[in-house]
Amino acid sequence: MNKINPQQRVISKFVSIAAVLMLVGCASSSPTVNEKLDPNTGVTVTFARTPLVLYRDNPSQAAYARNYVHLGPIQVNRTGTYRYYLWLGIWDTMQVADISRHRDGFESIVVFADGEPLMLDLKGWTPESIGATEPTYLKPVASTADAYYEVTADQIRLIANARDIRVQATGTSPREFQLWDQQESARSSLSRFLSHTVF
Repeated sequence: MNKINPQQRVISKFVSIAAVLMLVGCASSSPTVNEKLDPNTGVTVTFARTPLVLYRDNPSQAAYARNYVHLGPIQVNRTGTYRYYLWLGIWDTMQVADISRHRDGFESIVVFADGEPLMLDLKGWTPESIGATEPTYLKPVASTADAYYEVTADQIRLIANARDIRVQATGTSPREFQLWDQQESARSSLSRFLSHTVF
């Protein structure tokens, strides 16, 4: 049986520690911004990996019913022409089959960034409305309604830098959604999106 001398032990430990540090580095360097080329239109779509989650309690619907809005930024690059959008994924815990019910009141919205109101009109309900043919963000549940709103880079910056973010759906009965906790991962993803895309 071969004996390992002290110097070999030190080298072996050093190699093991280096391997662990490399694995940790790889795990923590997963991208916070995603980019993909639309195969049909040729536009490059860039988006944050983790959208913000906002909610409102809805006891009038059921005892523990909640409505949710996921909010994520999108940049669409068409051969050097950049457009910016906000994606909203709208759903609730009641899991209704008719998604048109989720769309009610979202033809225009107001995003409050630290109290500053940003009034946004709906661009469309499908990726085609922003020049893409595939969804950008994954739907949280199958019955989620997608909505796209055109914004400016300055509006995205305002949202990214805000501590308090709220979304108000308009219509006959306005509903307001507030942030679910602090969402450090989503905020980090939003900041990285901003530094990656907005010039």
